[in-house]
Amino acid sequence: MLDKVVIANRGEIALRILRACHALGIRTVAVHSTVDRNLKHVAMADESVCIGPAPSAQSYLDMASIIAAAEVTDAQAIHPGYGFLSENADFAERVEQSGFIFIGPRPETIRLMGDKVEAIRAMKDAGVPCVPGSGGPLGDDNDTNIVIAREIGYPVIVKAAGGGGGRGMRVVHTEAALGNAVATTKSEAKAAFGNDMVYMEKFLENPRHVEIQVLADGQGNAIHLGERDCSMQRRHQKVVEEAPAPGISADMRAQIGKVCTEACIRIGYRGAGTFEFLYEDGRFYFIEMNTRIQVEHPVTELVTGIDLVREQLAIAAGHKLSIRQDDIVLDGHAIECRINAEDPDSFLPSPGLIQHFHAPGGPGVRVDSHIYEGYRVPANYDSMIGKLIVHGPDRETAIARMRVALSEMVVDGIKTNIPLQQRIMADTGFQQGGQNIHYLEKRLAERRDTSIGLA
Repeated sequence: MLDKVVIANRGEIALRILRACHALGIRTVAVHSTVDRNLKHVAMADESVCIGPAPSAQSYLDMASIIAAAEVTDAQAIHPGYGFLSENADFAERVEQSGFIFIGPRPETIRLMGDKVEAIRAMKDAGVPCVPGSGGPLGDDNDTNIVIAREIGYPVIVKAAGGGGGRGMRVVHTEAALGNAVATTKSEAKAAFGNDMVYMEKFLENPRHVEIQVLADGQGNAIHLGERDCSMQRRHQKVVEEAPAPGISADMRAQIGKVCTEACIRIGYRGAGTFEFLYEDGRFYFIEMNTRIQVEHPVTELVTGIDLVREQLAIAAGHKLSIRQDDIVLDGHAIECRINAEDPDSFLPSPGLIQHFHAPGGPGVRVDSHIYEGYRVPANYDSMIGKLIVHGPDRETAIARMRVALSEMVVDGIKTNIPLQQRIMADTGFQQGGQNIHYLEKRLAERRDTSIGLA
């Protein structure tokens, strides 16, 4: 197993990685910005290194400082968590060129999956079902693009090849609007991602967001750990996740899971990864692959009993997968609510001092959070301050446990989205399951317009 790992992240995922390392007897190095010196994992790590001031560009996105921290502490590997540099192929490459182990896929794999156009081509070649689309980047000739759109069929969506997180995309319903949509998306993509390449796909109007979790050792072995439903979204950002996805049969799960694992072996994938799909009318359509651990990984852990971060560490140490596909048995149902420091109605961030904190408990309740009484939530980073996850023998029990857990959770001194999560758990449509990715936005709009949505 590895000897010492630099945790190149912050917040709850940094604490999650630290705990997995310590359980395996691996020493840890916490890197942190000046504003994060009081984070819980920094105090718990074997060593810590300040890598810069609060702005991410000068700390958590500073490749040289993170690699230098590994050098001065004589670490062996670097775990990037999620966000920040976790899917930056250049960072993974620099880590390995500096003589360290990058806990994640190979740089060339990250680069391939980071380019959405090339990723779709690779997945098509591997037999993974994809959304009908342009099959390559769009040029500047509007007439050619119109022909492509006609073949696909309106509505279409124009997407940035280097985009992600819901950014760099525009839905087009009419031929007249296509030219401006392509030009505008190109301009936005250049500004946001430094790459103006865009492509076109059929816009699915009522899909669900269903993703497949995989593990591969880069030595010819890969397994899948079932699926998650992440359709409760606001502005393309996930709010609630659950596993397994309502309405997905065991046969369907086995079929799409087998396709994903075969694709992993074909591209030589290494580590934990997630195939993200749009699911509509009983069919899966690949949209992208996340080459890192996911925020929502705990729901998969609870229904499979597999520690995904532990497996990441073992794979990075060179071990072959010790788990076979036949070992994966889904048990019960798990739900995760993201807890954010934000106003539950306006969604404006709410940084500040946490005056009182009480974590819920009881059967099947898990809290992944770095906060504590007296902790000051900084205004410099993402507003997520934790995740509340529950597990039960079935979906109905899991929802009931989540409602109780949310009612017990206390975070005083700042605003949080706990009231929103309570409204979602009480919502009849959510309780029925199988809602599409637009459902939450529509319910929120109803609440704003009539004060009856998500009441």
